[in-house]
Amino acid sequence: MGVTNVDVDDDVLAEAAKLLGTTTKKDTINTALAEVILRHRRRAAYQRLAERGARGEMEPLRRAWEARKAAQHGVDAE
Repeated sequence: MGVTNVDVDDDVLAEAAKLLGTTTKKDTINTALAEVILRHRRRAAYQRLAERGARGEMEPLRRAWEARKAAQHGVDAE
């Protein structure tokens, strides 16, 4: 791990620490950076799912889900 010196807005850092539940500047910055990376990965995953849905690839899953729900309630699936 490298050492980097940066000027950080103390108010922003304090608010981030409160939101993230961190207690040190180092943990706050590392956690915030990790959160940004995870957010972008989730967004990309959601986008891929949306694209699959738009292509109709999720329809078999939806039908299977509906059939399972109907079977649990003793109703014929449509």
